[in-house]
Amino acid sequence: MFSITVRDHVMVAHSFRGEVFGPAQRLHGATFVVDARFKRTDLDPDNIVVDIGLATEELRSVLGALNYRNLDEVPEFAGINTSTEFLAKHIADRLVESVRAGRLGEGAKGLSGVEVSLHESHVAWASYERAL
Repeated sequence: MFSITVRDHVMVAHSFRGEVFGPAQRLHGATFVVDARFKRTDLDPDNIVVDIGLATEELRSVLGALNYRNLDEVPEFAGINTSTEFLAKHIADRLVESVRAGRLGEGAKGLSGVEVSLHESHVAWASYERAL
């Protein structure tokens, strides 16, 4: 399996509902380092997994919709605990939409999967992986 990973970051504010979240039930900020990993079994005709420049641009675009936002105020997330795990899936799903829409180039249609990891710190992160 071949893969490439591109990295960016996103800064959000949010709060959680539920005793399990302790003090994070209050509004707080989070800065996530975001890794998007694109996978395929065979390289495309140009011997690449996907165009790294296009992958970087698409990740930046997906994150741009979240950056500097209070996620509690985003209608799409109403009533949802926007946990790190949830956000990893949300970003992965948007990247898959980008692949299917052709925004990562024709060669990206041969991708077999996408994995997104959100690093909360240097010691904790969450990931979501999905097939294409």
